[in-house]
Amino acid sequence: MRRVFGPYLKATSSLTYAFWASLPLLVLYEVLIRLTNPDPHSTVRLSADLWLQAIPRFFGIGTLLFTILVATALGVYAYVSDRRNPVALHGRFFTGMVLESLAWSVGLALLVSKATTLLFAMAAESAGSLSTGQQLALSLGAGLYEELVFRVMLVPVLIFMARMAGLGPRGAAAAGIVAGALLFSAVHYMGALGDPFTLASFTYRFLFGLALNALLIARGFGITAWTHSLYDVWVILLG
Repeated sequence: MRRVFGPYLKATSSLTYAFWASLPLLVLYEVLIRLTNPDPHSTVRLSADLWLQAIPRFFGIGTLLFTILVATALGVYAYVSDRRNPVALHGRFFTGMVLESLAWSVGLALLVSKATTLLFAMAAESAGSLSTGQQLALSLGAGLYEELVFRVMLVPVLIFMARMAGLGPRGAAAAGIVAGALLFSAVHYMGALGDPFTLASFTYRFLFGLALNALLIARGFGITAWTHSLYDVWVILLG
């Protein structure tokens, strides 16, 4: 079993595969955003995306250039990190990543739903006034931008802050992960397009954030980003 899946698991956990697997999500997000938002002055975008764009916009950097810079930065970081141990690219591995992510998206959703329903009676949430195309665009982008902001960038900062506050390594890691999951859940209720707050949905998203943190540690950014995106997509399609 290890001989069969070992090379796949090792390769797809690398930053090289994370970059190439995430690139389609970035492209599809930008294409669908433009197709479903014909008015450039009232474009609906992810909050995490807009937060990252705040400083570049201050310096006059537009969305297209920002997207290219994000892709370039991620690519360079992956190359520099893996150059001493280069990873060969295999098409079947990318297919496996999508299938694995689909399985994780279903499995984690069922697990978190079961845990939440033990505490609350879950109610269906309104999709709001967004079109199906806009929802799909945001879903694909969520896997990339929300994982990048709330898992890759925010959690290490929170862990560092916890360490500065005097917590030990394990305590700081736990505090950072929990705080990151709380913020990940809270952001879904902010802004004009935010969902109505309920304790049940907040708890569900908090637990899902914890699960995604665990998946990121175990399987890397590429699998986690696709799991998040595919989960959001099938919720929209089945909802």
